[in-house]
Amino acid sequence: MTERKPPGVPFESWVDRKIREAEESGAFSSLPGFGKPLAALDTPYDDLWWVKDKLHREGVSILPQALRLRKDTEDALIEARTAPTERAVRELLDGINERIEAMLRRPPPGPMLDRKPVDVDAFVAQWRAEREADSGAQGPPH
Repeated sequence: MTERKPPGVPFESWVDRKIREAEESGAFSSLPGFGKPLAALDTPYDDLWWVKDKLHREGVSILPQALRLRKDTEDALIEARTAPTERAVRELLDGINERIEAMLRRPPPGPMLDRKPVDVDAFVAQWRAEREADSGAQGPPH
């Protein structure tokens, strides 16, 4: 819709007319969700509803990997209780165990710290030595 609102025409009436014309021409009939009820009309309003919906549609987990695996393990145990065969139970739980073992073997995501704890006593000894060397080079205070 690139047409501009003509001068002197009230904004709302022009917008309403454009919407009505588009609706009559079928411009809205191919939109996703056409003819379906609006989701979550009965739930309380949430300012971030669209962010959460987008994350859900994209399959993005907002849980850290360890917490996601805990949840997946709980779900797998529940599902395993109702599995139809022993083979299905084993396959389900073996898959979860592989993920648990992999998580236990690898470090958490993100860059490695690449640091060791500081040896405080050694650092203090070096600090003292440098202080004594600096104060001795300057001579006695005046």
